[in-house]
Amino acid sequence: MGFKKIQLSELNFNPFDLIGKDWMLLTGGNSESFNTMTASWGQMGILWGKPVMTCYIRTNRYTYEFVEKGDCLTASFFGEQYRDVLKFCGANSGRDCDKVSETGITPTELDGCVGFKEAKMVLVCKKLYTYDMCSEEFVPSAKGFDQQFYSSDPYHKAYICEITGAYIKE
Repeated sequence: MGFKKIQLSELNFNPFDLIGKDWMLLTGGNSESFNTMTASWGQMGILWGKPVMTCYIRTNRYTYEFVEKGDCLTASFFGEQYRDVLKFCGANSGRDCDKVSETGITPTELDGCVGFKEAKMVLVCKKLYTYDMCSEEFVPSAKGFDQQFYSSDPYHKAYICEITGAYIKE
């Protein structure tokens, strides 16, 4: 079973559920060298007249190195039967293990980027703009967020990416 490339206008999902509840694998690199990580934070919408997805990656994550080097990344979304795969990829570093062999997921190249054959949907994203999150930019009404989310972990780097391809399972 392969993927079918579709128009973004054909997609129909709730982004709050898709990202926040279902989670996703963010993958940077190419078919020769890549890493993936689980993410449950992000946004989708229109910016600069383009369909975009904003992803957040902590600078200490192994995937960060791959996303930094390349022009694109993917967001792969799975059915509930892959929840253990997502948990594993979020709790383990690609520096210490081979996530593909540990979980049994199968990498596949889509538009020069890496997604996974088991995903129900893969979005291919081209980086447009990045910024580093920092404590100074929290507004007064968000007092405590910096300590709640960054007391022991580094801040995220945000990647605003154009969604250049949408693939669904055939």
